[in-house]
Amino acid sequence: MKFTRKANAQWLGGGKEGKGNLTTASGVLDKTQYSFNTRFEDGKGTNPEELVGAAHAGCFAMQLSFLLGEEGFTPDVLDVEATVSFADGSVTTINLDLKGKVPGISEEKFKAVAQKAKEVCPISKLLKAEIVLDASLNN
Repeated sequence: MKFTRKANAQWLGGGKEGKGNLTTASGVLDKTQYSFNTRFEDGKGTNPEELVGAAHAGCFAMQLSFLLGEEGFTPDVLDVEATVSFADGSVTTINLDLKGKVPGISEEKFKAVAQKAKEVCPISKLLKAEIVLDASLNN
């Protein structure tokens, strides 16, 4: 399977006093506000770390569901909370806190399949990927 997805970020002004918005092609985000306050303080809006956490949690849960299915199990619930830690200008860790309800599976098997899901989840792999930048200046 091969596909592409698009999202757009627009930033207006300087770093601390500026503001921006995020839009996704699906329309789920439509000029959703983000700013210094929403990223580093407690303002209303979103931030890149929160979005990475949501993407990672969602991807991991779906990946785990597929892998459990390959092992003959169907989860009732997979609840994943991603905690993205930021310090000194870098994302330092992402903790995935998984709580699952999967009939018939042992704890040992569940943990083994979850570990495999963490390793093969596309967003887990993305966080190790090469980043390609194309830049142009429009003055």
